[in-house]
Amino acid sequence: MSKDKGVLLFLWVFTIVLLFKYIPKDKMKHGILSFLFKQIITWVLGLLIVEKRLIKYPVRLFPYANKSSFSFEYFFFPAFCAIFNVNYPEIKSKGIKLLYYIFHSGLITSVEVLAEKYTNLIEYKKWKWYWSFITIGFTYYSSRLFYRWFFNDEFNHKLTKRQSI
Repeated sequence: MSKDKGVLLFLWVFTIVLLFKYIPKDKMKHGILSFLFKQIITWVLGLLIVEKRLIKYPVRLFPYANKSSFSFEYFFFPAFCAIFNVNYPEIKSKGIKLLYYIFHSGLITSVEVLAEKYTNLIEYKKWKWYWSFITIGFTYYSSRLFYRWFFNDEFNHKLTKRQSI
């Protein structure tokens, strides 16, 4: 097995472990919704970015399917988005919420930059790390809006219950 495939395998196992650790069973539907919504966004954006030759994925799981990375676009980013939404600090201050966005976007961007520098999993062509940071932050924000809209009744019920105590 090549070093790149080994890194990919490690990231798959690591991400699966994180999903089991940070998404409780009672929040499984929340995680699944976030995962699927993020897949929709990354499918469109990922294909657009690859087809415009801004990023290249030399080593990928399904090299003949399309030029984007199945692992990044359809598993890693959606999995981390699910963890992001399920554990979002809903009742914290705006500053804490902003730091939460920055932390999650920064973490994924950092892993991507390291993968770009030390592996053949990703290659920036006409792309910079800050575009990843911005697009990841934007897609997190979009997924958060959708998540809140979809689970609006649950959020309103919790807020009403908290106010009556």
